[in-house]
Amino acid sequence: MAKPEKLVEAITSMEDDFAQWYTDVVVKAELASYSGVRGCMVIRPYATALWENIRNELDARFKATGHENVMMPLFIPESLLQKEKDHVAGFAPEVAWVTHGGDELLPERLCVRPTSETLFCDHYKDIIHSYRDLPKLYNQWCSVVRWEKTTRPFLRTTEFFWQEGHTMHETAAEAVEETERMLGVYADVAENCLAIPVIKGRKTDKEKFAGALATYTIEAMMHDGKALQSGTSHYFGDGFSRAFGIQFTGRQNTLEYPHQTSWGMSSRIIGAIIMTHGDNSGLVLPPAVAPVQVIVVPVAPHKPGVVEKAREVTAALRAFCRAGIDETDNSAGWKFAEYEMKGVPLRLEIGPRDIENNRCVIVRRDNREKAEVSLDSLGEAVPRLLGDVHKGLFDKAAASRAAMTYEALDFEDIKKQAAEKPGFFKAMWCGNGECEEKLKQQAGVTSRCIPFRQEKIADTCVCCGGPAKEMLYWGKAY
Repeated sequence: MAKPEKLVEAITSMEDDFAQWYTDVVVKAELASYSGVRGCMVIRPYATALWENIRNELDARFKATGHENVMMPLFIPESLLQKEKDHVAGFAPEVAWVTHGGDELLPERLCVRPTSETLFCDHYKDIIHSYRDLPKLYNQWCSVVRWEKTTRPFLRTTEFFWQEGHTMHETAAEAVEETERMLGVYADVAENCLAIPVIKGRKTDKEKFAGALATYTIEAMMHDGKALQSGTSHYFGDGFSRAFGIQFTGRQNTLEYPHQTSWGMSSRIIGAIIMTHGDNSGLVLPPAVAPVQVIVVPVAPHKPGVVEKAREVTAALRAFCRAGIDETDNSAGWKFAEYEMKGVPLRLEIGPRDIENNRCVIVRRDNREKAEVSLDSLGEAVPRLLGDVHKGLFDKAAASRAAMTYEALDFEDIKKQAAEKPGFFKAMWCGNGECEEKLKQQAGVTSRCIPFRQEKIADTCVCCGGPAKEMLYWGKAY
């Protein structure tokens, strides 16, 4: 099959070097720059606007489900972090410590938060006294620090941005319901805002979050067949409550421990957008979160009335979408390539002949289809075309995932397939952690999730051949 036309030569072809293609897109599309701080990036205005739009979509859903935003401290005293042993053991290798205040040695080390369960619990013990105080449905938007050994913009950085929800509930059933509900929120945003199809499921015990009883995940497939964990939701039971002494008087006038959840989606989702939808000309942004949904390009702007009409059209578009206009003296070809690289969903071209005929030309970024549209019908045509772009992106990503999803029946089968082709491998599992580890070490695949929607591929475990317990998605991941 012939390669699609490439308009931006400054970007390495993903077929030649996927990792370099990704870096080129991040830098050339002005999403991020490397900073002087190890493993940290400068998130530039275009990516900041993209993150703000993602944040707004998530935040609106959080508030619609009764959650409130709060802000917790950046630092966690070491003694506080040590209260939940499984939690601290899981994060110990990644923790950054503050040992001095000015020139003075601190009496106790302070951890720069890698996540905030302990901070929330320390607060909850002071404000939860009765069942009437529950549930507590809190979320915070912040950055966290994890001392990663290998970093890559958006995908894995020392400091990253996210939201972290932390809730307390009267019963285990309510907490489990919350955990699953918030995973559904992440799947909704991924699919209906970001056009990224995801698999919803539960992590194995080996892969679950430190201190959690159960971790749920949405897993997305990137262009190269690797998985990207795109959002997680955790059920903690009452483990943290017992460690921190959080108790409340229940309905039967007895002291009880509340049940806790946490859930998060981070700025790595920008990496998911790049690697799910991008092409060899750069970004391809889903309309719902694109900083600019329609860019207006005046053609032959030196001719009388063209720029003025383009401004008029832009003002009209702004009543129902995020529209921009390029009035620079760069050539039309340069502008076309620039907005291809930046992934703007629709490009609206208008020149003298278009103005005479009361029309414009609109070009879709996802497939470069052109349509002549009457200037009088932009209010109907543009929202429809933006919807078509979203559907086109989602369908293409879903088709790509389907084409790179395989079934494996035994160990040699999955080992051979994983060595020869990228993608997801659906296979049965006995539930034994030793089989999971063997698949990781010898077949090079990790468990991605136990999907809620189960299928019976075989009766036996793909690794040991013993009786199968459930079907898993396996694969390589970022």
